[in-house]
Amino acid sequence: MTAFWCEQAVVGDAVLRFVRIEEVGGVITAVTADTQTRDTDTRLAGLVLPGLANGHSHAFHRALRGRTHADGGTFWTWREKMYRVAALLEPDNYFELATAVFAEMVLAGYTVVGEFHYVHHQQDGRPYENATAMEDAVVAAAARAGIRLTLLDTLYVQGGLTESGDTVPLSESQKRFSDGTVERWTERREATSFGPLARAGAAIHSVRAVPPSLFAEIRDATRGIPLHAHVSEQPAENVAAQGAFGATPTALFAEAGLLGESFTAVHGTHLRDADIRLLGDSRSTVCFCPTTERDLADGIGPATALRGAGARISLGSDQNAIIDPFEELRGLEMDDRLGSGERGRFTPAQLLTAATSDGYASLGWNGGRIEVGAVCDLVAIAMTTPRTAGAASEQAWLAASSADVKTVVVGGVIRVDAGHHALGDIGAFLGTAIGTVSR
Repeated sequence: MTAFWCEQAVVGDAVLRFVRIEEVGGVITAVTADTQTRDTDTRLAGLVLPGLANGHSHAFHRALRGRTHADGGTFWTWREKMYRVAALLEPDNYFELATAVFAEMVLAGYTVVGEFHYVHHQQDGRPYENATAMEDAVVAAAARAGIRLTLLDTLYVQGGLTESGDTVPLSESQKRFSDGTVERWTERREATSFGPLARAGAAIHSVRAVPPSLFAEIRDATRGIPLHAHVSEQPAENVAAQGAFGATPTALFAEAGLLGESFTAVHGTHLRDADIRLLGDSRSTVCFCPTTERDLADGIGPATALRGAGARISLGSDQNAIIDPFEELRGLEMDDRLGSGERGRFTPAQLLTAATSDGYASLGWNGGRIEVGAVCDLVAIAMTTPRTAGAASEQAWLAASSADVKTVVVGGVIRVDAGHHALGDIGAFLGTAIGTVSR
């Protein structure tokens, strides 16, 4: 048993003082406020938050940070640069890169990540001798970095759709993403092994990459685990879906019975009113990735309309152009202000819920809350920095940045102490790892 004594901690919707959190086996067993510290307690200074969830990540995209801005372009031209990085990934160098990226996430305050993983095979599309070599690399990287992982193993069977709805075959760059059939995807996915901090999830890349004729088979193959999908990130995706199938991506997922509490629509930037109702009525989650949606000029999604309709909101770092959970939760509110011309679109408590418990739920974990029965994942931020000094504790996450994270606990184990990750100099680690895939 370990006990953490907190100067202040967010418990439920309140900030309480002098909170002792006890855990056994990585699960919280007791939470007591207004209590004195004991000699055996581990003291956490500042404000302690529940673990912060990164609901959507492509770890290898981190290699593109600071390398794609000189020539402008669109989402689609950026994608070609991403494919060039993907072509250089192998199990060994991806283990190093993913470890460094996941460590950067932990250092920033993320305690769980949903890795939307689609680089499965060799460059020519042939499976590795060990069919799960790439998946094993990602799982091992998360364990080494000390972050909780849901591996959203992604189905990808075709190259895309034209705006008139014609199917595009897989390009040479995309062949390594594809298992070809749902059956082969399921066999490989189910062969992956997971440790105590990792578990299986699944993903449909998009209606561009997976035809709706496969949705029923996917539904049956993924019962009981989180299922995520890119949904309406770009207007061209909606146009293509209408041209091919006469319906929006959301409507196609709904028709197949895929929407629900285990389903997460990633981005949801260009939704129709009917799509919003479908996602809300089904209690699906929509994962917004504000820093990526800005960087790729995707647009501003209908976050408050979705919340009002009953959908849950989570947050992700997506392409990892920025890894800072506070910037994502601030972005949810600030982008909605820009789109609406109004302030206060989300309360501070609603923003924290999106960044914590709703993100955890979308990834299949009982966490993101400081309460008995939840996993013991905690993030302590300093309240005396140039960013947080003077901030009200009930709103501090709107003032903080990743630089203010001092202690991170995942599964009851301290992974970041005094602002330093257990693996050492993460900047140097990242520089070396990125160098192997940025030639």
